[in-house]
Amino acid sequence: MFRRTFVKGLILTPFPAYATTKSNITQPSQTSVLQGREFFLEIGYTLVQFTGKVSVATTVNGQLPAPTLVWDEGEIVTLHVTNHLKTTSSIHWHGIILPTSMDGVPGLSFDGIAPGETFTYRFKVQQHGTYWYHSHSNFQEQTGVYGAIVIRPKKKEPFNYDRDYVVVLSDWSDEKPMTIYSKLKMMSSYYNYSQRTVGNFMDEVKEKGFMTASSDRKMWNEMRMSDRDISDVSGATYTYLMNGKNPTTHFKALFEKGEKIRLRFVNAAAMTFFDVRIPELTMQVVAADGNHVLPVNIEEFRIGVAETYDVIVEPKKHQAYAIFAQSIDRSGYTLGSLTPNTSMLATPPPMDPKPILTHADMGMAMDEMDHDGGMKCGAGMSMPSKKNMKKSKYAHMESQHYPITPLPMAEGVQIDMRATSPQYRLDDPGVGLRNNGRKVLSYADLKNRYSTRNAKKPDREIILHLTGNMERFMWSINGIKYADAEPLAFAYGERIRITFINDTMMNHPMHLHGMWSDVETGDDAHLVRKHTVIVQPGAKISYRVTVDAKGRWAFHCHMLYHMAGMFREVHVV
Repeated sequence: MFRRTFVKGLILTPFPAYATTKSNITQPSQTSVLQGREFFLEIGYTLVQFTGKVSVATTVNGQLPAPTLVWDEGEIVTLHVTNHLKTTSSIHWHGIILPTSMDGVPGLSFDGIAPGETFTYRFKVQQHGTYWYHSHSNFQEQTGVYGAIVIRPKKKEPFNYDRDYVVVLSDWSDEKPMTIYSKLKMMSSYYNYSQRTVGNFMDEVKEKGFMTASSDRKMWNEMRMSDRDISDVSGATYTYLMNGKNPTTHFKALFEKGEKIRLRFVNAAAMTFFDVRIPELTMQVVAADGNHVLPVNIEEFRIGVAETYDVIVEPKKHQAYAIFAQSIDRSGYTLGSLTPNTSMLATPPPMDPKPILTHADMGMAMDEMDHDGGMKCGAGMSMPSKKNMKKSKYAHMESQHYPITPLPMAEGVQIDMRATSPQYRLDDPGVGLRNNGRKVLSYADLKNRYSTRNAKKPDREIILHLTGNMERFMWSINGIKYADAEPLAFAYGERIRITFINDTMMNHPMHLHGMWSDVETGDDAHLVRKHTVIVQPGAKISYRVTVDAKGRWAFHCHMLYHMAGMFREVHVV
């Protein structure tokens, strides 16, 4: 019953009507910081203006983002959440290890918070680092119910800094979420303003020649796909925010020259991946999804929906530095200033070129290539020929054989493509970031600060295909949408290897509730621990899960408009 009502709830919950006169518009106040052991959070409606147009937001304590919550590792926290909306609400504590009854997923861990009711969450804080919280009801995450969590550690952290800022990235639309979803169902490319044109074709003819360009275009048309299909929802409707500020109103973080500044980045967007950089500054990544990693110096990183990264920067000059986060499809950006003076604002750098998918992003097999190394369809993409292909550095990951638990795999309308030769691409920063002249973070760079060499090996493996039909905007796992799927059964105490194969052309940030995901990045001695893992288009990735939490848990893609189909319930007994 829940699998059916879950989808119904996502789609059918209406927003209230408001008389939007100038006198009753309330802009969300500056996000506050709440700390201690007991918290009072109220979810309600707030009228906002981010684009010059008045819209209705769902907010926590009248703020967007919601207040930053500061907890202490080892303490018991109590959080009273009151729902003033006209529909059921909830709060999920993303990445927090807690009892299933406190996880905040309506239909799995509890019934949700009814209008006018208060639900009290109470649990012991068993970790430290940067996390976040959001509604797991309807589309309230899109309309403002999200905020950061900072957990102070019991022990001193293995790095130093002088100032500490939370940077919450998000996407805002004046359109109602149901309107966005309906448009995507009507035409999945509705918000894609970067489609190929006649002008693009002429440029390709000049670059590749008429026959190659024609063959390339023919191939994409026959597949009913586009190599410009990067984001489902774009800057055509989204305004990108940084701590609730649009690029004009500008988030500001102060520093004094020579200080070390810790920036805790949280991607609280509904549908947007961001590529983040601070021109002229090197960022040292010290934590991923709340967990310490061996420090790695970079110039840019991609942050998927629901991920968090902590970086340390050290400004050397008395100037304003741009904290620049452009959307993955380059349809917009959000901006902040790391500045010695609030009157000094940074100028955004030029945006990068719009990305174009390659055959690697489609998981093309080598036997689909001709003897010269190009595709048989004549696309001329930069995949090597068999004779020139070096053995993958991740070949040892392919050869790890654990007992595989068979899961049902469906065909039909839910699937419009399959990756014929998906590869581990852990050192690939992703489409739009390859060979851009900057040092870009990849998963291969992330190493647990502490050895995992003696961690238990997996008892078995399950393989999950991330599937979809782009033309119909349908999403599923193994070709089966959530409403028709049986729960995944995990046994308490076992260790499972989960391998994802992405049969779609979109990135999917996969999130398992209640348990850590130890990502295989090529070094078994330093498996990196995350709560959200990006599966790139046409690629595969594996991680290991120690099943140490009994109950019913959610397991899903964190792209909000994918979630209704690309979702599974996990039963741990």
